Amino acid sequence: MARTKKSVESRKRRKKILKAAKGYVGSKHRLYRTALESVRRSLAYAYRDRRVKKRDMRSLWIVRINAAARLNDIGYGRLMDGIHKAGIEIDRRMLADLAVNDEEAFREIVGKAREALEKAYGSA
Repeated sequence: MARTKKSVESRKRRKKILKAAKGYVGSKHRLYRTALESVRRSLAYAYRDRRVKKRDMRSLWIVRINAAARLNDIGYGRLMDGIHKAGIEIDRRMLADLAVNDEEAFREIVGKAREALEKAYGSA
């Protein structure tokens, strides 16, 4: 039985890495070893940053909600407390969108949150 040679598979593996490194500068897209390092690192960063992106978006929504809340004379923490106490089920993403695009609806939510806070704590 004839032995199998690895050249086709090896070349395919190397070509795959070099193709993934397309657009990198210098030896990072020409030389296999440095390309392999760069591609592995970029895949690791891509994996990590898909999760970091979610955190960044949440903090952006919080900043937007806080800014709009302060225009309505209430802080972010008290607003969120009031929303929860009022039983309004709205996530930060939708709330931030309302704060930016529909100020009237946001003002209504702030009003309901204030009423809930007054019920819960007395004068708010």
